Amino acid sequence: MSKIQICRRCLYPATHPLGLIIDDEGVCSGCRIHEEKDQLDWSCRWRLLEDLVAPYRSRSGQNYDCIVPVSGASDSYFIVHLVKERLGLNPLLVTYNKYFNTALGIRNLANLRIRFDCDILIQNVNPLSVKRITRASLRRFGSMYWHCLAGQTVFPVQTSVRYGVPLIIWGAHQGLEQVGMFSHEHEVEMSRRYRKDHDLMGCEADDLLSIFDTLREDDIWQYRYPEDAELNAVGTRGIYLGNYVRWDPKAQHEQMIASYDYRTARFNRTFDCYDYVDCYNYMDIHDQLKLYKHGYSKVTDHASREIRYGRLSREEALRLVHAHEQAPLQFDGNFCEWLGVDRRGLQFIMNQHRNPAFWEEEAPGRWVFNGSSLQAGNVEPDVVLAASIDSAFVANDVFEYGGRKGYVTVGRGYP
Repeated sequence: MSKIQICRRCLYPATHPLGLIIDDEGVCSGCRIHEEKDQLDWSCRWRLLEDLVAPYRSRSGQNYDCIVPVSGASDSYFIVHLVKERLGLNPLLVTYNKYFNTALGIRNLANLRIRFDCDILIQNVNPLSVKRITRASLRRFGSMYWHCLAGQTVFPVQTSVRYGVPLIIWGAHQGLEQVGMFSHEHEVEMSRRYRKDHDLMGCEADDLLSIFDTLREDDIWQYRYPEDAELNAVGTRGIYLGNYVRWDPKAQHEQMIASYDYRTARFNRTFDCYDYVDCYNYMDIHDQLKLYKHGYSKVTDHASREIRYGRLSREEALRLVHAHEQAPLQFDGNFCEWLGVDRRGLQFIMNQHRNPAFWEEEAPGRWVFNGSSLQAGNVEPDVVLAASIDSAFVANDVFEYGGRKGYVTVGRGYP
């Protein structure tokens, strides 16, 4: 297990999977680009956004102005708020059914549609195909979330082509927000290349057929990205609101809680209870696999973000990471039942994806961890601090909304 270079300001390692540069002062590219948030004229950038979307308004009023990908969590409420209430656009909402849905996420999604009075399309891929893909991607990539990432990123583009609505509006660009892959002023847009290289781990839908003899054409066709000729015929483009709005997930979520009754719940593995409350697995098995493969987990993402916004010191953030990142799984039993595997079999597959740069098996089944959090500084977990920070994030509900436990594979909605 080798020494890792860590940003001296946040907690990101130089081994970040999106690619990260640490400069001569020891500060990472993500922190440097974040500095733009306090330097740019956001009023001017909002006017740029207004000018950008103006040509896409449906003059006849007989079609949608834009497409907005949503879920029952993340920044969906804030995105639709900006699109519908501030820009005055008529969006078509689209969402991909992950099949790992919490009852709370189904409630949030239905409440979103009702509050903003929007039409919504939901993509339900054959669940047998989803399970076959999940088994295959879990073995090959150590990812049980490939189908979610593929579906969430392709269904809006497919809908653009089918409905003849060229403009897709996303929230913040992950590569910009985390690692400073771009400047806000680059105004980077959605691309097939970024989706394949980063979201899909370099593997498009058709690549799955050549890798896995367990998958067939019927399993993967709905994950195909449209051809360039189809995109060009419609003029499909995807813009990111984070290039034109000073993005701050904590402040935005709290505004949505107060204004639109967005509901949240606590996780074991991080202090931020606002993101991903629609999914049992993202902050559970998926997060554990992230720790195995990359030596850090989602709590490091949240802690680094809070450092950048000045709400946590680096030492406080590191203590929180130590308090959360090795927390036990809560919902692996649900996943095993859904996929038809047992816990020992699942753990065996997950162990195959432990990165030897961060993990050493000193005895059968006994692993020693030396990830970025242990190399970032010598501090102890702080339970009192963790409780204090937890209270700064409003958890106003539970995953089992209305007492409903387990995956909601298809939800009727709310109320």
